[in-house]
Amino acid sequence: MKLHTAKPLTQPSSFLPFLRPSPRLHRHLSSTTTAQIPPPTPFVPDSKTFLSLIGRNLSAHAAKIPTWTALFTLSSEQLRKLGVEPARTRRYLLWWRERFRKGDYGIGGDMKEVRGSVATVRAVEVVPAGAAGPAAAAATTTTRRRKIVVNVPVGAEEEVDEVRLRGLEPVKGLKVLGAGTVAGPFVEPVKGTGGSVAAVRAQEGMWEQRRGVKIDGGERRKVMVRRKRKLEEMKKARV
Repeated sequence: MKLHTAKPLTQPSSFLPFLRPSPRLHRHLSSTTTAQIPPPTPFVPDSKTFLSLIGRNLSAHAAKIPTWTALFTLSSEQLRKLGVEPARTRRYLLWWRERFRKGDYGIGGDMKEVRGSVATVRAVEVVPAGAAGPAAAAATTTTRRRKIVVNVPVGAEEEVDEVRLRGLEPVKGLKVLGAGTVAGPFVEPVKGTGGSVAAVRAQEGMWEQRRGVKIDGGERRKVMVRRKRKLEEMKKARV
């Protein structure tokens, strides 16, 4: 009787390129950690300010998340071990972390002229983008000019020249009311400016998303709660 020896299973050579990570994938994996950490902004220069801005008492955990890198790399499990409780607080922190990573800031997050956690904003009228020559001259009328709120250097209460205004972007979340009053949340008008100049100061809970109020026990329990209430009302009606 002739015995047949089993041959070891081998992958065809044509499949080998698919089993090896490509150089492009290797570079992507090695740079993923760095890419996930966004740079600080002038309004949010460190992790302590970030935790203070988003509220829900997360500033109490600032000592546990001391660096900007830790803020954007710690996992939910690592945050739990550090004592960031309850779970909904960790979810809230991770949610805000993703928003910041995508450039979706709260009030003041897009401001570049900041000194000591304070930004100055001013209500101005600007010429429509692309207007030049006769079009720019026609835009001097109030019907063609646009009123916006811009971030100016701290202490610049005087008029900002027209050329410089053309390169400024409107501050998100703020608007101009009436003739030229800066309006919006956390706006502190500067005295003597008639409301046309204001300060925006980084403070606790400035970006906080308030938790909703549960009605009839919330979505999961409202059917049961309302049914019990109806039964109680029916019992009282019978008496």
